[in-house]
Amino acid sequence: MSTGTTTTVAVDPRLGAVLPASAVRTVASADQVRLHPDLPAELAEAFARDLGAVRADTPRAEGAVVELVPGTGDRPGAELLEAVRVMDRLRSPGGCPWDAAQTPESLLRYLVEETYELYDAVADDDREAVREELGDVLLQVLFHARIAQEDPSAPFGIDDVAQELVAKLVGRHPHVFGDGEVITGAAEQQVRWEELKAVEKRRASALEGVARAQPAAALVAKYLSRARRAGVPDDLLAAASDDPLFTDIAAGPADPEGALRAAADELARRVRAAEDAARAAGEDPAALDAEAWARHWPA
Repeated sequence: MSTGTTTTVAVDPRLGAVLPASAVRTVASADQVRLHPDLPAELAEAFARDLGAVRADTPRAEGAVVELVPGTGDRPGAELLEAVRVMDRLRSPGGCPWDAAQTPESLLRYLVEETYELYDAVADDDREAVREELGDVLLQVLFHARIAQEDPSAPFGIDDVAQELVAKLVGRHPHVFGDGEVITGAAEQQVRWEELKAVEKRRASALEGVARAQPAAALVAKYLSRARRAGVPDDLLAAASDDPLFTDIAAGPADPEGALRAAADELARRVRAAEDAARAAGEDPAALDAEAWARHWPA
């Protein structure tokens, strides 16, 4: 930076006293760091303490000057921090009585509902709905983490959740974050992920860790997938139950839940098409008998 220049560095107030990584060296080598008057007082005090930054009414120094100004909030993750702040406000004294009264157990039905609504949005390829439903699922993550923060015996917060996630992602991708290991295909990565997870979890059974609350068809498919990866022969798996539904899943698609959902969607399409045809013919869909249903049923 040449003598007599002023460089503006935008900082996002929602991120606290954090400089953009690209500006750290510039700020460190500046002859003076100035604070824009629109910066929040707490942020200005933190930069004054940590960087020796001076107020806007301080005479401008000779040489290289950096001015810290409020940012536009376009840094990735800024809105996530705002969501954490809002959730904390809702849950804190003086916030929302309904939010304050919730427990992990009372939120379970919302967690399931929001997950299914996201599933539907993705399956329908509805981009606007996907964005909205991802937010609703994120709310459940923030809500549960905020409640966990209040636990008297084993508290943890959203930062602990994120830290554990980062450690997991880095640990299970040594070919990305480590040295020496090379993985080129998705299938190879899936195998390596399971190997690393097995070492990390030290599970006593190949079926350990499967969520039993998921729909039965998906549960059976997951058990079968885990058992096959563990080396259980297909003939033993096929003979594990004589229930026709189990037999169909064992011999069927990898995603029976998706296949059943597609079948349900097709059924719904045909029922609605028959109802529409009845209305077009001047008939009441609620009064159709078997013959009328067959007459209006789409081919």
